[in-house]
Amino acid sequence: MIIKDIFVGFLAILFLVLAIVFLMGKGDKLIAGYNTASEEERAKVNIKRLRVLMAILSVITAGYVSILPIIGDNPQDQMVGMFVFFAITIIFVILANTWAKRK
Repeated sequence: MIIKDIFVGFLAILFLVLAIVFLMGKGDKLIAGYNTASEEERAKVNIKRLRVLMAILSVITAGYVSILPIIGDNPQDQMVGMFVFFAITIIFVILANTWAKRK
């Protein structure tokens, strides 16, 4: 039980550190799709907005990982938590492809 709590705490801290890295203006190479895009494609992206979105999503992920031990082994609670997390992730993917694009 304690190993699981340590692992969850480590993951939560990792995502919080990742959020700080994004807010500091670093970590562009960690954004999937952006790091492999050509210079033309990168020019179409407002990287500051994308960093903010990634930082917020990292904080939400840290929160979700943190509540996993609280949810426990109840399958209904796990499904609800997973559904909410995936819905939030889909919203952020849509925002990254609309709000974070240059016009």
